[in-house]
Amino acid sequence: QVKLAESGGDPVQAGRSLRVSCVPSGYQYNQFCMAWFRQGPGKEREGVASLERDGVARYAEPVKGRFTISKDAATNILYLQMNYQEPEGAAIYCCAAAPYVGLGYLLHASVYFFWGQGTLVSVLR
Repeated sequence: QVKLAESGGDPVQAGRSLRVSCVPSGYQYNQFCMAWFRQGPGKEREGVASLERDGVARYAEPVKGRFTISKDAATNILYLQMNYQEPEGAAIYCCAAAPYVGLGYLLHASVYFFWGQGTLVSVLR
Protein backbone atom coordinates (compact mmCIF):
# COMPACT_ATOMS: atom_id res chain seq x y z
CA GLN A 1 0.00 0.00 0.00
CA VAL A 2 1.39 3.37 -1.01
CA LYS A 3 1.60 5.89 1.80
CA LEU A 4 2.86 9.45 1.79
CA ALA A 5 3.62 11.39 4.96
CA GLU A 6 4.43 15.09 4.87
CA SER A 7 6.17 17.08 7.56
CA GLY A 8 8.00 20.33 8.09
CA GLY A 9 5.12 22.77 7.89
CA ASP A 10 5.73 25.68 10.23
CA PRO A 11 5.06 29.39 10.51
CA VAL A 12 7.57 31.24 8.36
CA GLN A 13 8.24 34.92 8.04
CA ALA A 14 7.46 36.36 4.61
CA GLY A 15 10.65 36.43 2.58
CA ARG A 16 12.25 33.61 4.51
CA SER A 17 12.77 29.96 3.64
CA LEU A 18 11.22 26.69 4.68
CA ARG A 19 11.58 23.10 3.57
CA VAL A 20 8.82 20.52 3.73
CA SER A 21 9.31 16.79 3.36
CA CYS A 22 7.34 13.81 2.11
CA VAL A 23 8.26 10.31 3.16
CA PRO A 24 6.90 7.64 0.84
CA SER A 25 6.45 4.01 1.71
CA GLY A 26 5.03 0.94 0.10
CA TYR A 27 6.60 1.38 -3.32
CA GLN A 28 9.82 2.01 -5.16
CA TYR A 29 10.13 5.74 -5.46
CA ASN A 30 11.63 5.75 -8.91
CA GLN A 31 8.54 4.03 -10.30
CA PHE A 32 6.36 7.06 -9.66
CA CYS A 33 5.98 10.64 -10.71
CA MET A 34 5.81 12.90 -7.67
CA ALA A 35 4.42 16.35 -7.11
CA TRP A 36 3.66 18.98 -4.51
CA PHE A 37 0.30 20.69 -4.37
CA ARG A 38 -1.02 23.37 -2.06
CA GLN A 39 -4.40 24.69 -1.04
CA GLY A 40 -4.70 28.03 0.68
CA PRO A 41 -7.69 29.33 2.65
CA GLY A 42 -10.62 29.83 0.30
CA LYS A 43 -8.59 28.77 -2.70
CA GLU A 44 -8.59 25.80 -5.01
CA ARG A 45 -5.83 23.26 -4.84
CA GLU A 46 -2.99 24.13 -7.18
CA GLY A 47 0.06 22.31 -8.42
CA VAL A 48 3.35 23.72 -7.23
CA ALA A 49 6.09 21.45 -8.54
CA SER A 50 6.51 18.01 -10.06
CA LEU A 51 9.35 15.54 -10.38
CA GLU A 52 9.20 12.99 -13.17
CA ARG A 53 10.64 9.49 -12.90
CA ASP A 54 13.70 10.57 -14.85
CA GLY A 55 14.35 13.41 -12.44
CA VAL A 56 13.04 16.28 -14.53
CA ALA A 57 11.48 18.99 -12.35
CA ARG A 58 8.77 21.40 -13.40
CA TYR A 59 7.26 24.32 -11.56
CA ALA A 60 4.16 26.45 -11.54
CA GLU A 61 4.82 30.00 -12.68
CA PRO A 62 4.21 31.64 -9.27
CA VAL A 63 7.03 29.65 -7.67
CA LYS A 64 9.59 29.43 -10.45
CA GLY A 65 12.97 30.57 -9.27
CA ARG A 66 11.98 30.36 -5.60
CA PHE A 67 10.96 26.76 -4.97
CA THR A 68 12.95 23.60 -5.61
CA ILE A 69 11.59 20.05 -5.67
CA SER A 70 14.07 17.29 -5.07
CA LYS A 71 14.41 13.79 -3.73
CA ASP A 72 17.05 12.04 -1.72
CA ALA A 73 18.14 8.94 -3.61
CA ALA A 74 19.20 7.13 -0.47
CA THR A 75 16.08 7.72 1.61
CA ASN A 76 13.46 8.34 -1.11
CA ILE A 77 12.30 11.42 0.76
CA LEU A 78 10.78 14.10 -1.43
CA TYR A 79 11.49 17.71 -0.51
CA LEU A 80 10.13 21.09 -1.41
CA GLN A 81 12.53 23.91 -0.62
CA MET A 82 10.62 27.17 -0.50
CA ASN A 83 12.70 30.33 -0.63
CA TYR A 84 11.40 33.89 -0.43
CA GLN A 85 8.06 32.59 0.77
CA GLU A 86 5.22 35.00 0.06
CA PRO A 87 2.03 35.55 2.09
CA GLU A 88 0.11 34.03 -0.80
CA GLY A 89 2.02 30.82 -0.18
CA ALA A 90 0.25 30.13 3.09
CA ALA A 91 -1.45 26.79 2.52
CA ILE A 92 -1.61 23.12 3.28
CA TYR A 93 1.09 21.48 1.21
CA CYS A 94 0.50 17.92 0.05
CA CYS A 95 2.65 15.51 -1.88
CA ALA A 96 1.17 13.18 -4.45
CA ALA A 97 2.30 10.24 -6.53
CA ALA A 98 1.24 8.49 -9.70
CA PRO A 99 2.80 5.71 -11.81
CA TYR A 100 2.65 7.81 -14.93
CA VAL A 101 1.60 11.35 -15.75
CA GLY A 102 1.37 12.81 -19.22
CA LEU A 103 3.64 15.74 -19.92
CA GLY A 104 0.84 18.26 -19.97
CA TYR A 105 -0.71 17.05 -16.74
CA LEU A 106 2.17 17.07 -14.30
CA LEU A 107 0.57 19.75 -12.13
CA HIS A 108 -3.00 18.49 -12.47
CA ALA A 109 -4.27 17.01 -9.22
CA SER A 110 -6.78 14.72 -10.91
CA VAL A 111 -4.12 12.43 -12.38
CA TYR A 112 -2.40 11.61 -9.10
CA PHE A 113 -3.51 8.44 -7.34
CA PHE A 114 -1.87 8.71 -3.96
CA TRP A 115 -1.91 11.63 -1.55
CA GLY A 116 -0.54 12.50 1.84
CA GLN A 117 -2.49 14.29 4.55
CA GLY A 118 -0.59 17.53 4.08
CA THR A 119 1.45 19.85 6.23
CA LEU A 120 0.41 23.39 7.11
CA VAL A 121 2.61 26.31 6.15
CA SER A 122 1.58 29.68 7.53
CA VAL A 123 3.32 32.87 6.42
CA LEU A 124 3.76 35.76 8.81
CA ARG A 125 3.67 39.24 7.31
